[in-house]
Amino acid sequence: MEALARRLVPDDLWAVASTLVPEPRPRPQGGGRAAADARQVMVAVVYVVTSGCAWQHLPHSFGVTVPTAHHWFARWSRAELWRNLHEATASDPALAEWTRVIRDCAARRHYD
Repeated sequence: MEALARRLVPDDLWAVASTLVPEPRPRPQGGGRAAADARQVMVAVVYVVTSGCAWQHLPHSFGVTVPTAHHWFARWSRAELWRNLHEATASDPALAEWTRVIRDCAARRHYD
C-alpha cells in the first residue's frame, strides 16, 4: 500500500498540496474524533477520482472511511484545491501532468 500511496501522492506533490489544503473547520460542539490525516485522505481521494472507483468501493486498506474521503473531497473541491494544485505545479512537467489528470478526473465527480 505504501508504494501505491507514494505513486498517487509523491512527496514532491504532497509538499505543494500540504500548503494548499484548507484547514478543517472547527467543530462547534468541540470534542469528537481527531481529524483524519490529510495526506492519507488525499491518497484515498486521488485513488477514487483517478481510478473511476465508486466511493463505496474505496478499499479499507487506505485507512480512510468512505464518508470521510467523500466529505474532504467535497470540501477541497469547493475550495478549488484541484485547480490550485495544478497551477502550483505548472513549473514541473511531470507533476503538472499528474495534477492535470487529478483536476480533470475530480471535475467529473459530483461532490454535493
